[in-house]
This record gives sequence, C-alpha cells and structure tokens, in this order.
Amino acid sequence: MQEIKLGDIIIEVEQKDIKNIHLSVYPPDGKVKVAAPLRMDLDTIRVFVIDKLQWIKTQQVSFKAQDREAPRKYVSRENHYYQGKRYLLKIIEHDAKPKVVLKHSNLELYVRPDTSVEKRQEIIEEWYREQLKATIPKMVEKWEKIMGVKANNVRVRKMKTKWGSCNTDTKNIWINLELAKKPLDCLEYIIVHELVHLLERNHNNQFVKYMDTFMPKWRFYRDELNRLPFKHVEWEY
Repeated sequence: MQEIKLGDIIIEVEQKDIKNIHLSVYPPDGKVKVAAPLRMDLDTIRVFVIDKLQWIKTQQVSFKAQDREAPRKYVSRENHYYQGKRYLLKIIEHDAKPKVVLKHSNLELYVRPDTSVEKRQEIIEEWYREQLKATIPKMVEKWEKIMGVKANNVRVRKMKTKWGSCNTDTKNIWINLELAKKPLDCLEYIIVHELVHLLERNHNNQFVKYMDTFMPKWRFYRDELNRLPFKHVEWEY
C-alpha cells in the first residue's frame, strides 16, 4: 500500500487490475483512498488527487460534523430505529423462544432471563435482516422492470465500508443491514444505485445520467442518508 501526503491529508493508494481510477472519502473521519490501474504511475495519481483536493476537504468537513449513534446497551427505554422512525426498546423476559415485536412506539424484545447483551443484539439484528429480506425483493423487481436489468442475487449482510455493493461480473448485489434502520426511500435509493451498476460499472457521467433518468430525486435521498447519524463503528458510503 502506497501513500500520497498533501499537507495534513494522507491518501492511501492501491493499484490493481482495473480500468479507471477511483477516489473515495470515508466516514466518519474522512479517510481518503484511491484505487488506480496498475499502469498508472504515482505522479499521475498525485495530479488526479490534487485536482480533487477541494472536494476531498468538503467531504471531510461534512463527515466530521455529522452526528454519531451512541453504542447500544440493549436495555429498556433505549432508542432504536426502524425504517427511519424512532422506537423505545422494551425488554420483556419470558421463558420461550426470543422474538421482536413492533408495538406503537415500542420495539419489544422478548428474551429469556439473563440473556446477554451480545445475544440481545444478535436477536435484534436477525429481526432487522428478516425485515429487509421481506422488503427488498419487491423493490428490486419494480426497478428491474423499469431499468431493463436483472440481478442474479440480492442479499443482506453487515458491512463496515459500504451501504451497498454490486459485483458486475456475477450480477450479485449486497445491501447493508444498517439500511433496515433508515427510511424506505433511502433503501430504495441504494437499490437503484446498485442496479445502475449493471448498466454502468463506474461512477462516471453516464452513471449520473442513468440515476437522473430513473430516480430524479436521488441526490435528495443521498443527502438524507448522509444527514442521518452514523453507527458507532467505521463504515463508508
């Protein structure tokens, strides 16, 4: 891994077998990474980064000002989120199989006595996963028809570094488990974003044209997602 230093900004550079250069700035602290083709020399990469320096600084300022979610303790009256709405966690002990129930403004977690914090987290995360797995297919089917594309698989997993990802060779799409907590519009935006990669691999002008055509308000949804609090771990979008 090589590095480029521009003032107090350090850019990690990874060269690999790709066609185009990619620049990313990652929340929560604005870490900067560049993925560049093997054929590209470091001086050329440096010139590219210098040209994008103001954009990098703007992203870093935005990320550092953004709210953070506090670490979860999974105790009663703790705030938890589902589809963009806030719910108070209510722990209910019972001697039966654990379950999660949405009831009015509460997220009720039924667990056996002495269930550990780690297990409570696991149960809630599995519930989030099941909700996404029930919601995503209809959205994907809707947008596949509109866009004229077809994904082979769309799956959910915990990701520290992305809201979603698309392997354009296998046509497999992954959606971040954290999106269960966000408004449905934000989830739909990420699904459209990843499906567009089946039409255009890179984040270039053509990609933006596709997004403008299929989802004219995509920037609004992106900005809404950016305004929401980050989870307490590092991840990128």
